[in-house]
Amino acid sequence: MSRTTVQSRIEKLEKRGVIEGYTVRIAPEFERDLVRAHVLVTALPKLAPKVETVLRGMMAVRSLHSVSGHFDMIAVVEAPSIQELDAVLDRIGALEGVERTMSSIILSTRIDR
Repeated sequence: MSRTTVQSRIEKLEKRGVIEGYTVRIAPEFERDLVRAHVLVTALPKLAPKVETVLRGMMAVRSLHSVSGHFDMIAVVEAPSIQELDAVLDRIGALEGVERTMSSIILSTRIDR
């Protein structure tokens, strides 16, 4: 298949919304020095949108998920050291609207698709 044909097909898939974008996946050896944690967050209902906005602006927050159950959100955070991760966790816990947090440091990733 020619390069032009492939490019044309990709453009059609983009226009149809099948392909929404592209991403970069960092090789594990470049990320191995980072400390990651899952942070479960309970937010006051009226302030949850504000909490989300602030978390969105924190570079240490790599992803944020809305969940059901005892907590409202799960944030995946990363930092270069335990001390810096601790500071990030303190900042999240001190946010206006955050009622409580619970965090678990990620020791290893077994499956990442």
